[in-house]
Order: sequence, then structure tokens, then C-alpha cells
Amino acid sequence: MFTGIVEEIGIIKRITLNGSSGQLAVRAGKVLEGTKVGDSIAVNGICLTVISLQADGFTADVMAETVRRSSLKNCRIGDAVNLERAMAADGRFGGHMVSGHIDGTGVILSYNREENAVWVTIGANAEILELIVEKGSVCIDGISLTVAQVNESAFQVSVIPHTGEETTLLKKKLGDTVNLENDVIGKYVRKLLGREKNQGESVVSSKLTMDFLKECGI
Repeated sequence: MFTGIVEEIGIIKRITLNGSSGQLAVRAGKVLEGTKVGDSIAVNGICLTVISLQADGFTADVMAETVRRSSLKNCRIGDAVNLERAMAADGRFGGHMVSGHIDGTGVILSYNREENAVWVTIGANAEILELIVEKGSVCIDGISLTVAQVNESAFQVSVIPHTGEETTLLKKKLGDTVNLENDVIGKYVRKLLGREKNQGESVVSSKLTMDFLKECGI
């Protein structure tokens, strides 16, 4: 489990994909502190397991499902990536509950400055946008952010200077792909309400309804 509070920016040293799986080596410093082989590190929001440690970084295996769902297929040696160690049980919950399991990708459509903040507009597909709500949380490339606005084709976040300086988000170009993880609570609620879809057809008919939730004071 992660919180979406990026600890440092790492650099991809090596990426080898044989078919759709392979290994990723990242140059890092801070996230190596206390890290052991077998621990988890979020790389641009993707939960990866450390398989070896070096003095200046770590290596992780990457499976085909991760490549399909994320922007890893577009990564190159020298690219900057957001890094976060798994949350310690006694740590502070600064962001929101982030699993490190990417739901899909979005595309950066625009940057617009407003005083000290920058509005970032990200286009995404309907399946992703269905679970994004105004003033809710979303994880973009491993960064916990609050949704400012959302419509049928895109959503917006407003990035403060500290977040812009400590992450890669504002360093990306228009058209770049970013990893997106929806709020896990929203995904469970949708499942329980019977709205999960498989091949375009509803597969669950749940007794849990909005009226029932209202009756229970939820």
C-alpha cells in the first residue's frame, strides 16, 4: 500500500522487455534506505517488487499485464520516474490509499497556469472517468492529487508549486502518457452496486442499492 506522496525522482538506467515482460533498473537514493530484496517500490505509480539492490539503485521484474496497463512500454533509458516506498505501518497517511495497481493510462492535453498553481487537463477513456469524481482523489504517475473538474472526456487537477518541483508531472510534454489509478473505494462500491461490466453486459445483480444505502445513513 502507498499514499501517493512521491519521495524522490529516479532515473531509468535499463529497461529490457522480451515480448511484453522483462526487467527495469532505476537509479535512486532515498528509496533505498531500509529497502530489502522483496520489498515494494512504486515507480510512476506501478507497484514493483525489488529483486536486487545496487549502490545507486534497484532492479525489478515487470510482467506483461503491467506493461499492457501502464506507460512502461513507452519508457526509455534516462527517463525520470516518481518513486515511493510502501507505506510503513506507523507512517503518516499524507495522500490517499494507493494500491500501485494501474487501471489504465491518460494523455496530457493542456497546462494552464493560475497564479501559483498549474491546471493540468488529462484525457482518459470512459471506464477510467466513470470512477473519477470532483473533489475526489486520483493517482497520476504515483502522485496523489485532488480532482478539480471532470467531464465526459477528461479531468483536471490543480498542481501546487511543491508538487510540481518534487515530481515529474509538470516536466512532461503535451501528448505524453501518464499512469492512472482510480480511488480503490470507488471501485469496490461500483462492484457492490452490481455495476461492474464484463464484455459490455452486467454480470451482477446486487441487492445493495442506493436507496438501501440511504436508509442506512450512508
